[in-house]
Amino acid sequence: MTNHRSDVDSGTRVEVLFVCMGNICRSPTAQGVFRKLLETEGLGTVIGTDSAGTHAYHAGNPPDQRAQETALRRGIDLSDLRARVVTPEDFSKFDYVLAMDRDNFEDLSAICPHGAEPKLRLFMEFAPQLRMWEVPDPYYGAAGGFERVFDLVGAASAGLLADIKRRFL
Repeated sequence: MTNHRSDVDSGTRVEVLFVCMGNICRSPTAQGVFRKLLETEGLGTVIGTDSAGTHAYHAGNPPDQRAQETALRRGIDLSDLRARVVTPEDFSKFDYVLAMDRDNFEDLSAICPHGAEPKLRLFMEFAPQLRMWEVPDPYYGAAGGFERVFDLVGAASAGLLADIKRRFL
C-alpha cells in the first residue's frame, strides 16, 4: 500500500500484523488492545488487525489463559483469536508487521521479501517516551508480567494509531 490518504478513502484498508514467538501472549494481547482502540475510535472498518508467531509451538491454540484473564479484567475479549505462524506472504498483505522484540524482528527479517523491509518495525518504536524497545515475554513469569505487557502495548497502540492517522487517514 502506498502512503496516500485516498487509498483509505477509496475503500482500501490499512492492515496491521503483530508478531511474537508463539502467538499466545504478546501478539494476541497487542491485537486485542489495538482492536479495542479501533472500536472505541470507530476505525474498525478501515484498519484491520491480525497476529502471528515466528514459531509454530502453539499454532491453532487460543491465547494463554493468563493473557485472556488479564484482558477480560480490562474489558477485552481475546477468546476468538488463534495462534498461527507468520509467512513471507504476510508482508504483501500487511502495511505494518510489528515485532514484539529484537529476536522476533531478526526472524522476520530473515523471511521478509526484498522491498518490504519498511513494513517491519519493533512495536515499541511507537511508544518512544517509554524508552523500551521490546515487549518482554511474560510466558515464564508471574501474572504481573501480563499486566506489564498490557501497559506497554497500550502505549504503543496509541502511538501506532497516531502514525496510521498521520500516514493514511
